[in-house]
Amino acid sequence: MGSRVEQFAAIRRDERVEGLSIRELAERHHVHRRTVRQALASALPPERKTPVRVSRRLEVFKPVIDTMLRADLDAPRKQRHTARRVLARLVDEHQAVEVSYSTVRDYIAHRRPEIAIEAGRASADGFVPQTHPAGAEGEVDFADLWVVLAGVKTKTQLFTLRLSHSGKAIHRAFPTQAQEAFLEGHVYAFEQLGGVPTVHVRYDNLKSAESRVLLGRNREESDRWVAFRSHYGFDAFYCQPGVNGAHEKGGVEGEGGRFRRNHCVPMPVVDSISQLNELLAAADAKDDYRRIANRATTVGHDYLIEKPLLRPLPATEFPTWLTLEPRVDRYARITVRQCHYSVPAKLIGRRVRVRLGATTLTVFDARHEVARHERITVRGEQSLNLDHYLEVLQRKPGALPGATALAQARKDGTFTPAHEAFWAAARHALGDSKGTRALVEVLLLHRHLPAADVIAGITAALRLESVSPDVVAVEARKFGNAAAPPSPGSTGPQVIDLAQRRTIAGAVVPVDERPLPSVAPYDDLLGQVNR
Repeated sequence: MGSRVEQFAAIRRDERVEGLSIRELAERHHVHRRTVRQALASALPPERKTPVRVSRRLEVFKPVIDTMLRADLDAPRKQRHTARRVLARLVDEHQAVEVSYSTVRDYIAHRRPEIAIEAGRASADGFVPQTHPAGAEGEVDFADLWVVLAGVKTKTQLFTLRLSHSGKAIHRAFPTQAQEAFLEGHVYAFEQLGGVPTVHVRYDNLKSAESRVLLGRNREESDRWVAFRSHYGFDAFYCQPGVNGAHEKGGVEGEGGRFRRNHCVPMPVVDSISQLNELLAAADAKDDYRRIANRATTVGHDYLIEKPLLRPLPATEFPTWLTLEPRVDRYARITVRQCHYSVPAKLIGRRVRVRLGATTLTVFDARHEVARHERITVRGEQSLNLDHYLEVLQRKPGALPGATALAQARKDGTFTPAHEAFWAAARHALGDSKGTRALVEVLLLHRHLPAADVIAGITAALRLESVSPDVVAVEARKFGNAAAPPSPGSTGPQVIDLAQRRTIAGAVVPVDERPLPSVAPYDDLLGQVNR
């Protein structure tokens, strides 16, 4: 457009300054005389007209294609005509051998939505800008997040709750999308935001909240979810199922991808889910300084305005965990969600109470906590604690070398090289059975003494060339006492002899006038023995 404007300006200038004719202007500027007339008539070149291309070969078949597309309105979604199928029918039924695939494809692409609108099955596609009052609405969704967890590439679930007005978002990673994670994510987000949206929170089809998806926006909610919403005092707004409802919570739909691209590339390398969540919390704080689109203020600034308008948090805690009562099998394990966890062997055959959270599993015997494990997400996996099997291993020491709990203890570092060295020395000195029992007694010390003290006791015992558990216990307590800080006001242990005691102010110690002890009677006895 710019070059034609300049060309028109040059033609008009030459005509104005030199008075050249139309023919002379056309020859000088190498254009048609029609272009010269257009330039003299207006300084702005006329708009170029896009020619309307008509496929003469397809024209006679358009009514046939329209009939096929109208029939698709009542057909199952996965059994509707594709462009390739339409072309095949045209060739087979109407001998349209000269019609190309691209021509049929392009016609169907623009004609199919027109037919749907004509039949009242769809409306013109478009969106209406929305304004979200401060403190009123939020959006929730899960997104996949890949991390390197303990050296293994692992997929976690990124929970996101976003305030619709300010765009302030809270993120939390969980192993699964289970209801426990769903509820814990809400609790964490509400605590970080300092309140709850006053009107509603938008959701899609999350099984954590819904028992069944009904027609349109209707849902059959689970009882725990209803109780949770009632506890925090907010309503749920369910979007249309499928891609048709994605735009109804478009803020959080785009938030997951934006957050991953900006804070999780390259993949985070972490040792645990808790460490990952520390990184996510730092990223959330950093996002307070960003601006959304063309806003003049930051997310953090808008959130400070929105925060006082949120509903206050309830005074009591909602139990987000799931309570179960499995029975302990003969391997001292319980099975929860098709995964196995160990408990103390004394509980074999009994039922225990389990509190299943999003990331942890806690086992109770009556009111006493007896075991705690990180939650497993892989079906059939086991989390076994070697300490739970020590009483059994005292009676069956031969089971220790191949024990799964021992392999896991070696992997996580709780069974250290010091334990390995003591076991090897004990077996060498006492034999396999007695040496293993000695190791079990040392492992039992961990129940009463800090791990560092026990390891120091093992090291000291090996230095003394002893494999006695009693020596390990004595050395561990000596190490613990030496490392313990002195009590307030004391200067450490002191030894005062008798001479010093006499010099202590105010002390009256009588002089010892007794004769020195003699060993003469013992010498007489020795003489009698020698005779």
